[in-house]
Amino acid sequence: MSQVVAPSPVLHTPGAVAGAPDTPDAAVAWHYGDPFGEQKAAAQRVAVVDRSHRSLATITGAERLSWLHTITSQHIAALPDAHSAETLDLDLNGRVLNHFVLTDLDGTLWLDTEADRGPALLSFLQKMVFWADAKPVAAPDHAVLSLLGPQVDTLLPALGLDGLPETYGAVALPGGGFLRRMPGDSFDLIVPRTDLSSWWTKLTQAGAEPAGMWAYDALRVAAVKPRIGIDTDERTIPHEARWIGGIDEHGAVHLNKGCYRGQETVARVHNLGKPPRNLVLLHLDGSADERPTTGDDVTAGGRTVGRLGTVIDHYELGPIALALVKRSVPAGTELVVGSMAAAIDPDSVPADDVEQAGRAAVNRLRGR
Repeated sequence: MSQVVAPSPVLHTPGAVAGAPDTPDAAVAWHYGDPFGEQKAAAQRVAVVDRSHRSLATITGAERLSWLHTITSQHIAALPDAHSAETLDLDLNGRVLNHFVLTDLDGTLWLDTEADRGPALLSFLQKMVFWADAKPVAAPDHAVLSLLGPQVDTLLPALGLDGLPETYGAVALPGGGFLRRMPGDSFDLIVPRTDLSSWWTKLTQAGAEPAGMWAYDALRVAAVKPRIGIDTDERTIPHEARWIGGIDEHGAVHLNKGCYRGQETVARVHNLGKPPRNLVLLHLDGSADERPTTGDDVTAGGRTVGRLGTVIDHYELGPIALALVKRSVPAGTELVVGSMAAAIDPDSVPADDVEQAGRAAVNRLRGR
């Protein structure tokens, strides 16, 4: 997978403001002049977001699914044609190295992930092929656009489609590429990169409102959905980032599949333990002059209790952020990030009162 270095041609759109230099979104638009209006469009109507900085690859060959099934965390061996999934690449200790989305369509398995993760992921996949009938190659000639909002169906004539697929379903687009549906009111178009500008024009003329990555991330953060490398660090395990679950559960880690690298940690935490940290939503005190940044410590009483992820201004919730916070920290704890007070949204704290099957069995053996 090749990292997209050149700025997207969509940045020529009037009003487009590029992401800050040296950030993951520097090659695409951060906003188009009305960040909060763009968020409202994405939440209430229909918006189109340029995500052409995603890295893409394809895998062909008769064993592409069964092979990838053995080395990643999702159950995809029997993934039907025109269906998608999310999956993880873990290290030997169960820490997350890569999160990526895949779609199998007409004999080709498409993968996309963050630009900075692409080269290493592709290198890993190519090294793991051995004798399998699977051929992973980069696909820099295609790009991703995303459609957000409850009125995506109004774009069907522009898309050249009769209807929208179900969640994780995919359908080929006339002229090349495909549309897939992600959880929620979210769709991705994977289109030839040479057609990126024409698709942008076609969709905006049909009523899709331009929205930048600010809007995309604001809705993502409010929904407590992590972005790898920003809301995760080198210690993150799947349970911490809410990636547990099969395709039907909109997860990236199937708990009842065969062996894969890192499975031991996943099984141990699921059956016997608890994750050391939880991904939670923070509400930030917006009165401070300087905003904290990704990677900053989250502290309580002067003690570090977490790591800050995405920091964003939401059109309804104000300044919010995602953070990996120690599971032992109650929701009502007074927190500080940088020079700013913060509070955990109690509704974002995962339930912690379910006894795991493995722990229950141990307790029965001990007569408890």
